[in-house]
This record gives sequence, C-alpha cells and structure tokens, in this order.
Amino acid sequence: MRKVTKRDKRRITVLILIFIPLLAFFVSNMFKYWSNIYSNVKEKKELDEMYASILEEEEVLKSEIEKLQDDEYIARYAREKYLYSKNGEIIIKID
Repeated sequence: MRKVTKRDKRRITVLILIFIPLLAFFVSNMFKYWSNIYSNVKEKKELDEMYASILEEEEVLKSEIEKLQDDEYIARYAREKYLYSKNGEIIIKID
C-alpha cells in the first residue's frame, strides 16, 4: 500500500476546492432552467386551454352568423329580444 504524501493531500484539496464550486454552479443553473421549463409548461397549458375556448367561441359565432342569414330567425330574434310583435299580437313579459 502506498503512503499518502503531502503533495497528494494538496492535490486532493485543490481538486475539491475547484470541484465543489463548479458543482454548486451547475446545480444552481440546473434548478434555474428547471423552473423556467416548469413555468413554460404551465403557461403552455394555460394557452392551450385559452385556445380551445377561443375555438369553441369561434364555432358559436359561426353558427350565429349562419342563423342570421335566415330571415325567419332574424324576425323571431327581434320579437324575442326587442319585444317587437306581429300585427295583432299582444306581448306579455313575465319576469
């Protein structure tokens, strides 16, 4: 078995003094990047949900546009929404 000399001890000490700060630096950067990735994934999930709701709203609006092309629908809508009536009709509003 080989005897550990002072020179070997110094080498080990210097290597440890170099290795520990480098390790701390890499670990801190790793956590910083992980937090960025986590926040980006969270934001992507929120944006995907928002996109889905916007697509649903778009479908509703498209169907509303198609309905508004029909004259009968417009007449019924105006009677219900703005309390218009046909000749001879009586409007009774119930709350």
